[in-house]
Amino acid sequence: MQVYVLQEVSRGHSIPEQEQHGRRSESFNLRSSQFKICFMAQQQAKTYQYDLFSETGQEVDRPYDKSEAVRGAQPAKALQVKEAGEQGRALAPDLMGAILCHSNIKQAYKQVRQNKGVAGIDQMAVGGFAVWYAGDGKSLLDKLYNGTYQPQGVKQVEIPKPGGGKRKLGIPTVTDRIIQQAIAQVLSPIYEQKFSENSYGFRPNRSAHQALKKGSEYVEEGRDIVVDMDLKTFFDVVNHDRLMYRLSETIGDKTLLRLIRKYLQSGILVDGVVSQRTEGTPQGSPLSPLLSNIVLDELDKELERRGHKFVRYADDCNIYVRSQTAGERVMESITGFIESKLKLLVNKDKSQVCEVNQTKFLGYTIQKDGNLTIAEKSIERFKEKVRSITKRNRGVKFEQVIAELVPVMRGWLNYFRYARCKRVLKNLDSWIRRKLRCYRLKQCKRVITLQRFLERQGVESWQSWILALSGKGHWCKSGCPQAHQALNNKWFDAVGLYNLTLNYDRLNN
Repeated sequence: MQVYVLQEVSRGHSIPEQEQHGRRSESFNLRSSQFKICFMAQQQAKTYQYDLFSETGQEVDRPYDKSEAVRGAQPAKALQVKEAGEQGRALAPDLMGAILCHSNIKQAYKQVRQNKGVAGIDQMAVGGFAVWYAGDGKSLLDKLYNGTYQPQGVKQVEIPKPGGGKRKLGIPTVTDRIIQQAIAQVLSPIYEQKFSENSYGFRPNRSAHQALKKGSEYVEEGRDIVVDMDLKTFFDVVNHDRLMYRLSETIGDKTLLRLIRKYLQSGILVDGVVSQRTEGTPQGSPLSPLLSNIVLDELDKELERRGHKFVRYADDCNIYVRSQTAGERVMESITGFIESKLKLLVNKDKSQVCEVNQTKFLGYTIQKDGNLTIAEKSIERFKEKVRSITKRNRGVKFEQVIAELVPVMRGWLNYFRYARCKRVLKNLDSWIRRKLRCYRLKQCKRVITLQRFLERQGVESWQSWILALSGKGHWCKSGCPQAHQALNNKWFDAVGLYNLTLNYDRLNN
């Protein structure tokens, strides 16, 4: 018998972790209130069995943990992943034991909690899962191990795509997100040994910057013609049968295979109606990135077999050749392979054969000398984001605008720090400051308010009256000398505005 005591704690109060004789205390957020949970168990051997907060929880003998290699060990080490990858599926017939062990589930929970995200169709928040799992964890794990667990449907949401249109995302429930994360944690190290060195997307210790560096190396070798291939609605058209066949080549655990297929076929909730999925993988689930790499690894191996120089990041693939004729031949041949063998669709509107500096890859443009620059579309998307934050009719305080703008600027520069773009950054800094001047001047709604503000900022009285009484629009006023004098670079530094140019120099020195 397990007893749970909920005690409401004042908001913002820090509760120290306590542990005495099997009693476990922890703070967490539940429905915007902070509660103190005291977990007590009558049997000390079961104290930490389903406690995801415990740092010292002991493993207990469960049917799905009976293997000495699994119980109390990290999954990757227990499975001897290297040997499993070399010798095939025979060494991995029972992966569910590693997936469902306490340490792996706990790690998955921490990862999902770190990623945050909204609730699924069951409305359970991430913070509420630990409480539910403490009471119902055994039942959940038993169903998973016995193969009787049925995933819940995913909630479909649409987000705008950078190039226009909508991208459909599927949001699983918190429970299903954690289970999928647990599966990915065990399968990822097994498949990492099989994946191509030319694949960089959704892989540990690999990044978009590494992919760009590799592409630059190919261009420096004289391969300045690129076959830029884009797969159309990739996550929506993945063939389930082909994917399950590829999985079965490595995975010998039939229970796990059936569970993955259930996730592939889980329903989608749209406008209150659940419809079954017959193809594709739910974009937005923790397992989808790994599954996408498993599907496209077949493409990687085919390109390697043909001796092509290429870089693939998710469903974006660039093949580098020396001539236009060679590029067109490769485009035709590889398109046929993708559509006939992989049963995927090539987006012919976005795919092209061109000089490397006439297209973009991962937001950058690779020049013919191998140097990187920021693609024009990336600059325009950044400016659109700035426009939305500095929109003059938002009606929020200037300090809040700065607080929202700074992390956007910092994150954008961190991603594009490898580009040669100092002149671009100077122009962006100047443009952003003018947008902010315009926003701040508009906040002085009355003439006298504007005049007094300018005078307080050091503008001579008669000069401040000239600008305050001007019939020009706020954008024109923001470019006047009085506005520049009042809201100069030092003033922006004082209010905490992030300077792209200065920080670019710091990042590259």
